[in-house]
Amino acid sequence: MIENALDFILLSLASFRLTRLIVYDKITAFIRKPFFEEVEEKNEQGEMETYIVPRQSGLRGWIGQLLDCYWCTGMWIAFFIVAVYYLIPYWSGPLVAVLAVAGLAALLESVVQRLVE
Repeated sequence: MIENALDFILLSLASFRLTRLIVYDKITAFIRKPFFEEVEEKNEQGEMETYIVPRQSGLRGWIGQLLDCYWCTGMWIAFFIVAVYYLIPYWSGPLVAVLAVAGLAALLESVVQRLVE
């Protein structure tokens, strides 16, 4: 079990940040690319729009479906973060701390952006 509220919060923030890093951030697009394909369609105005959709079959399709679902990926990331926290406590501390600080910073930045709009 997670022993205290602070550890729970840190693990939650770390999971949040790592999930967003893998699912959304541009810097990790190269990781997602093999699991998605681009599809072009005409919209109602006759303009071409490009959509990125998960591949349809095989292991790449399965991983693409997983990466396309923020909640699904988040569940596996949370499992990974908690497992590392328990199995490799010496190494997980700095990893969790950096991801948690980055996660909180991302949340604060979102709040600030909404306030200045």
